[in-house]
Amino acid sequence: MKQAHHPLPLTLENRRLLWRLGLAAVVMFAFGFSLVPFYEKICEVTGINNIVKPDALPANTQVDRKRSVLVQFDANLHDLPWQFRPAQTSVRVHPGELVRVDYEVANVRAQTVTGQAVPSYGPRQAGRYFRKLDCFCFQQQTLAPGERRTMPVVFVLDPTLPEDVTTVTLSYTFFEIQGRKMAAVAGGGGG
Repeated sequence: MKQAHHPLPLTLENRRLLWRLGLAAVVMFAFGFSLVPFYEKICEVTGINNIVKPDALPANTQVDRKRSVLVQFDANLHDLPWQFRPAQTSVRVHPGELVRVDYEVANVRAQTVTGQAVPSYGPRQAGRYFRKLDCFCFQQQTLAPGERRTMPVVFVLDPTLPEDVTTVTLSYTFFEIQGRKMAAVAGGGGG
């Protein structure tokens, strides 16, 4: 006599599903965690977000007074309701010289907005020689309605900058952080 085939008890099926979901969560976490070194390597190669680490300071910290480089500053917004501009459009610096410049930003929207600045350099290879010691681009910036802020950038042009580079442009583009905006809407904050 053949026995009737009964499905597995519901609790065993739930355990299997829980185990599979847990395994999927661990795999996704490991994948996300492994992206951090990959992202840092891409930034290092391209010169984007070139954060100075103590062991990465230029070997020659002497100021090269024999030459100067014109550093131009640019500010852009990508679908962000802010006013954003450099306090000065350019400065002439000697490689190896510590320089501070300011950018000014204002939120003209009637709600709090969070943005992130992304730097770019012209010519492109200049990013490898542009050492930022302090920069508003290192963190997301959250501005309340109508808030105005002055944000510093402290940098050194590495003295090994090729001599044929006489002008460097530092450009920032601010993007609105969508996750914050969406979280506020989902959380009922609306603003």
